[in-house]
Amino acid sequence: MKSLRNLLPFVCCMSLISCAQAPDSANLHSESATIIKPEPRTEISSSATTTKPSAHIISEAEFSVCIDNFSAQAKTAGISNNTINRSLRKAKLNTKVIELDRKQPEFTTSFADYFNRRVTSQRVDQGRALLNKHADLLKRIEQQYGVPAPYLIAFWGLETNYGSFFGNIPVVDSLATLACDARRSNFFTIELINALRILDAGDIAPDKMIGSWAGAMGHVQFMPTSFLQNAVDFDGDHKRDLWNSTPDALASAAKFLQSLGWQPEERWGREVKLPGSFPFLEAGLKNNKPISEWVKLGVKRADNSPLPHANINASLLVPSGHQGPAFLAYDNFNVIMRWNRSEFYAIAVGQLADQIAGAGKLVQSPPDDAPRLHRDQVITLQEQLNQKGFNTGTPDGILGPGTRRAIGEFQHQQGMIADGFPGKEVLALLGISVDKH
Repeated sequence: MKSLRNLLPFVCCMSLISCAQAPDSANLHSESATIIKPEPRTEISSSATTTKPSAHIISEAEFSVCIDNFSAQAKTAGISNNTINRSLRKAKLNTKVIELDRKQPEFTTSFADYFNRRVTSQRVDQGRALLNKHADLLKRIEQQYGVPAPYLIAFWGLETNYGSFFGNIPVVDSLATLACDARRSNFFTIELINALRILDAGDIAPDKMIGSWAGAMGHVQFMPTSFLQNAVDFDGDHKRDLWNSTPDALASAAKFLQSLGWQPEERWGREVKLPGSFPFLEAGLKNNKPISEWVKLGVKRADNSPLPHANINASLLVPSGHQGPAFLAYDNFNVIMRWNRSEFYAIAVGQLADQIAGAGKLVQSPPDDAPRLHRDQVITLQEQLNQKGFNTGTPDGILGPGTRRAIGEFQHQQGMIADGFPGKEVLALLGISVDKH
């Protein structure tokens, strides 16, 4: 159990898996909203824990021995015999879960594809209806935790499509399976023990505790550790029920975002317009500077009006290159990324929240003809850039910030627009063909 205690602070950061009026469109779309002060994750990054590569999938006999060992650990951790016997000892091996955990995406996903699948007119319309339906509840949550209502609705919409799908796998089965698998045993052992603590507290019955293949649960897809830290009983029924109680789920999401550092008086960011001469090597989350500096570089609102005067720092992002939309990302953007480590996800949350609050669609739509790269092609791209002196790190097949930065530096050397986007011209110069994909 010593290892569990040592790992717990790290897992707490990784788990989840973000008196004023509820903000109107004007509040949400100003840099500093007038709000009085009073977080997938669903899918867990393989970097969240020490990874032990293994092609072996455990047998039923090995799983049975593993459950015996975990039962002893659970008892030492203070879990009741009743919970151990009713849940852990009845856990079933689910080899599909192991397959999903080890599966890597074959192809890259363009920003256009990601965004257009998630920020839809249907989702915006439903979000606005729910914003109105739960207005009183959301006002009380904002007063307590400082998170404006449209953001909570946006997280809800992206996590489970407003509660329409929580996953369909018993959480103890999935976590026990992953804890017994060697690849990320430490991480999932802690989540398994914490899931048993939730059951021990009586928040949910064992047969009702269902979730994603990775063990994320309820309306906002909390991992068990995040549940224990942030779940609240907001409806007063003496249970923290993130499956059946909308008040509990939304208030818990708000508490989580507050704990991650949400700034009540700021928005997430905004779409902006760049001048033709913009130096794209300035883009990227690591380049954080005052809005006044972006103004000097010619950055304006998306409608071409001046950026407001605000004492706020921001980074500039161009997720689909210079031909797509550009965004300024403020501190709350980084908070969203602590919920889910994806720039695409954070932009989708912010834009969905904006549109739910009354804003229109993107002024500049992302191009839908971006090359779709196979993982092997991305590895080749990274190897080619490394050989040419543009450091991408260890080739891993993932188009992350380091690779985008290296692409931008290569583009700059070639006299191209250095937006860090792997367009067809860049790929051709690096000898990578995309005709077959």
